[in-house]
Amino acid sequence: MKHLLSIRDLTAADIHAILVLSERPARRVIEDKGVALYFEKPSARTRNSMELAAAQIGSHPVYLQPNELGFGTRESVADVTHTLACYHAIIAARVFDHGLLEEMAAVNAAPVLNMLSGTDHPLQALADLLTVRQLLGRLEGVKIAFIGEGNNVSRSLAEACALAGADFAIASPKGYELGGTGQVTDPAEAVEGADIVYTDVWVSMGGEESAERREAFEPYQVDEALMALAPNARFLHCLPARRGEEVTAAVIDGPRSAVWRQAENRMHTARGAMLWMLGQN
Repeated sequence: MKHLLSIRDLTAADIHAILVLSERPARRVIEDKGVALYFEKPSARTRNSMELAAAQIGSHPVYLQPNELGFGTRESVADVTHTLACYHAIIAARVFDHGLLEEMAAVNAAPVLNMLSGTDHPLQALADLLTVRQLLGRLEGVKIAFIGEGNNVSRSLAEACALAGADFAIASPKGYELGGTGQVTDPAEAVEGADIVYTDVWVSMGGEESAERREAFEPYQVDEALMALAPNARFLHCLPARRGEEVTAAVIDGPRSAVWRQAENRMHTARGAMLWMLGQN
C-alpha cells in the first residue's frame, strides 16, 4: 500500500513516474469507490484540483470537515480511518498536525495522501517540478531560488529538488530559516544564476501576523530589481499571493510569471500522484 505523506516517501524513480502520469490523458481506473477529501484548512486550489483529479480517474470526491468526522473525539483515528476505507480508494487530508496523517497511514486500511500539513506539502512540490520541467525542458541542473520562510512549501520543494537533481537555494530572515545546504540570508545571493525564482506569503494560513514578522520579511520582497539579478529566470508562487508584500504586481502579473500554469498543474500532479498510489503505470 502506497502512502504519500511527504516527499521523503518517494524515490527519484517515483517522482519521475508521477510526473509522467501527470502528463498522460486522464484514465478512469476507479469505478466503485470515492476519494475522501478531509479539510481542516480551507483551500481554493487544493479542493478544486483534488476534486477534479478524483473525477478524472473515475472516482467520486467527498468533501469532509472536522465536525463530520471527529478524529480522536467522537471516534478514534483508527475507527474513522477504517470507516472511510469502506467507501474510498484513497483518503486525502489537509491538516495542521502531520502526526494525524501518520496515525491514519499506520492503520493501513487505504492509501493516505497529504494535501498539506504543518511540516510538508508534497503535492505542491510535485506541481512545482512539473511546471519547471515544462518551462525549461529539464530538472537536472536547474537552479531554483526560494525567497522567504523555511516552511512546509520550501521544505518539500527542497527535498523534491534533491531527488530530481535540481539545485535549491533559499534566502530567509534570521529565525525563519529552513536550514541545510543552500540556506543564505541575502536574497541577491540566492537568486544569482537562478533559473526559477519562487516565493510564498509572509504569513502562512494559520500563522500569526505581527509587526516584528513583517519587518523581518520586508527585505525579502521579490520585485523587479531582484528579478533583474536573474535575467532569464521565471517566477513561481504557490498562491494565494499578496501583491505589494512578498511580491510586486509587476513581477507576478508580468511576462516572466508562470503562476497560472503552476496552479493548473496542481490538478495534473494530484491525478498523477493518485494513479501512482493506486499502482498505475
